[in-house]
Amino acid sequence: MNASSPLDNLLFLNLPEGMDLSAYNLQIKANIPLPVQKPDNGDFDLSQLTPEMIFAGILVVLAYDQHNQHLEDYRKLLLEAKPNIKQELTEAAILKSRNEDFDIAEEIFSALRGLDPKDMVITLNTAIFFDQRADSYRQSGLTEDADAYDDCAGKFYAQVMEDDNAPPEAFFNAGFFFLKQRNFTRGKECFETYLALTCDISDEELGENGKYKRQRAQEIVMDINNRNLEDEQFKAAYDFILSEQEEKGLEEIRKFLEKNPRVWNAWFMLGWGLRRLQRWEEARDAFLQSIECGSTEPDTLNELAICYMELGEYAESKKCLVQALSLEPENTKYMSNLGYLALKQGNPQEARKFFLSVLEFDAQDKIALQMLEDLE
Repeated sequence: MNASSPLDNLLFLNLPEGMDLSAYNLQIKANIPLPVQKPDNGDFDLSQLTPEMIFAGILVVLAYDQHNQHLEDYRKLLLEAKPNIKQELTEAAILKSRNEDFDIAEEIFSALRGLDPKDMVITLNTAIFFDQRADSYRQSGLTEDADAYDDCAGKFYAQVMEDDNAPPEAFFNAGFFFLKQRNFTRGKECFETYLALTCDISDEELGENGKYKRQRAQEIVMDINNRNLEDEQFKAAYDFILSEQEEKGLEEIRKFLEKNPRVWNAWFMLGWGLRRLQRWEEARDAFLQSIECGSTEPDTLNELAICYMELGEYAESKKCLVQALSLEPENTKYMSNLGYLALKQGNPQEARKFFLSVLEFDAQDKIALQMLEDLE
């Protein structure tokens, strides 16, 4: 066991005869050792034992020891003592995730899955959590971390969608996950499945949120069809560029654009490939064409701003970054790029302000911390 494992902070106790915790609705079987969270100072005697220490210990086991021989007993004990524990933990995990306390949120979701492995809502919430965590890291420019959490999200989305009792919302959320990865075929399939699963549900039963989701899914399916985004050349172009075979990707996306000249996604992909090859002027023109063809994505503005920055067109670069930030005010990647722009313009004090702004949203942002250290 790793020395830093949370399991190291547990004691496993057999309660002495006569010790009664039934007042706390804790029905404990004989000869089953109870996991107990150690006090912060590490010292413990039985007189200090509280139900909360037992509950905390059980949650750690559920999160980190899925092969514990007493797992089913611990689940039953916790659910009988705290019937609303799943709802309480879910609300806590979502709150931690919103506050970007990601490690704690991940631990809670892991405990929830250990508590009820068959609950597909928990599995779906876990997928959404990893999906959002990946987005947060990608906004901060931490691409490798973002890719790793996208992989986690993909596995949990797959797990819930393969289940016979998968909730329709799983397919709706997974649809956006695949769109983010430019996998329009898989995304379309998810939205079509969502529509099929909800087609017999009345608008009244769906409610306003459900009606919005159904309408949005229909719009996305139509948009993918109308813009031919399932085209093999489009998919091949993305895969080539993603795998650092930019020239092959550019060849495929140009073939696609010959047949589909008004698809903004294709112009964006062209610009993306050219930007990775540092062909700044061509990339700039491609991103401008993407906007001309209808892109309203802040990331298009950000990519265009990078090209302007490298070409020395600083005023245009700042204009694009400010506009992107107005669309996503908490996107630390855009803030960092404004910092880089200020440095290129010879204004380290202004750059420092932007990197400090990044830390207000993410105190552990590696890029901002490094840049501020360099500016000392």
